[in-house]
Order: sequence, then C-alpha cells, then structure tokens
Amino acid sequence: MLKVKVYNIEGKEVEELKLDSDVFGVEINSALVHQVVEAQRANARLTLAHTKTKGEVRGGGRKPWRQKGTGRARHGSTRSPLWIGGGVTFGPRTDRNYSQKINKKMKKRALYMGLSDKVNENQMFVVDKLELPEIKTQKLVKILTKLPGKEAKSTLIVLAANDKNIIKSAQNLPKVKTILADSLNILDILQYKYLLVDKEGIKKIITTYK
Repeated sequence: MLKVKVYNIEGKEVEELKLDSDVFGVEINSALVHQVVEAQRANARLTLAHTKTKGEVRGGGRKPWRQKGTGRARHGSTRSPLWIGGGVTFGPRTDRNYSQKINKKMKKRALYMGLSDKVNENQMFVVDKLELPEIKTQKLVKILTKLPGKEAKSTLIVLAANDKNIIKSAQNLPKVKTILADSLNILDILQYKYLLVDKEGIKKIITTYK
C-alpha cells in the first residue's frame, strides 16, 4: 500500500494519505521518459531563423553587365547566392516543422513515471490545504521552508484550481513555478526538484489523467 505523509502549512504532520499505485507507484522506464521529453521539447520549439532565397531578396532585377565581351563571368542578377547580399541556398526557413508525434498513452505513462519518481525520492510533499489569504511572497516562502527537509528553491507547485494569491506570490521566486493539476506534464516535473501539492490537487491529478 502506497502512502505519503500529509503536512499542514506549518510543516507539521497531520495524517497519512493513501496514493493510487497506478499513478504514483509505477515502474520507471527511462527510455520512454526520454522519448516523451524530447517530443515535448520539439513541439515547443519555435522556428525563428529565416533566410531569403534569391527570389525574395530585394533588388537585382537588372543584369549587372552584358552577357559577352567583358571578360568577366556571366551573371543574370546580383541577388544570386554567389553575390554578397544575395539570396541564401539551403538556409534555415520558418516553414520547417520540428514537431514530433507521441501518442496519449505514452505521454500519460511518462507522467505517471515522473510522479512515481518524486514519491520514491521523497521529493513530493502533500499538504492538507494550500492557500494564502493575500498575495505575499514571504508567506509562501515560509510554507516552503517549513516542510521537513525542504528548501524554498526549485519547486513546482501543483494547484487544483486557479489561485491568484499563490500564483502571484510565486512569480517573484525565480526557481518556483505554479501549474494547474490538469496541465501537468513530465517536462515540468523533471525540471524542478520538489513537487508541492495539496489533497485536492492529488484528487484532480487522478481524475484528469487516470
């Protein structure tokens, strides 16, 4: 039976929570996790680099010199890739597609593995209720530092619902990020050392992904 300790925002243990072993207790397959992570990175990649072909470069409509009799090589346009300021042959283009297809079953399985790894490494902290009465970064820092063995750095806070006070309070912390439970993904889980979620967040994860 898979159980984790549940803390209050003062860092004191209040109960134990039984976790769904199908979500939080699966065997880790590093090859599958790597494949899903690479696909997610590729799908988020922006194609910014763009070069112009000789047909897109401005100017060059006039033949630079006559075809014969000059002793120089023949040219039809100064926009040729042979000329400085001309078009580029086989350069990067914004129409290039880096996206990779990954099926939902693999993506879901990789997410289970990421969550299971956090549980195995004691890097997932569950609190009974996570809320702030106001937007206050220092109050959020106190909650993070009071958890046993927990540092305020590198934490992914998983929210069951959109909580403006927590989201705004976390924005000033460079290594803390908030994410909704129904938007959870393996890449964010791996990028942060700790996972902080309340009991409602656990329920939301199970109902969303199982």
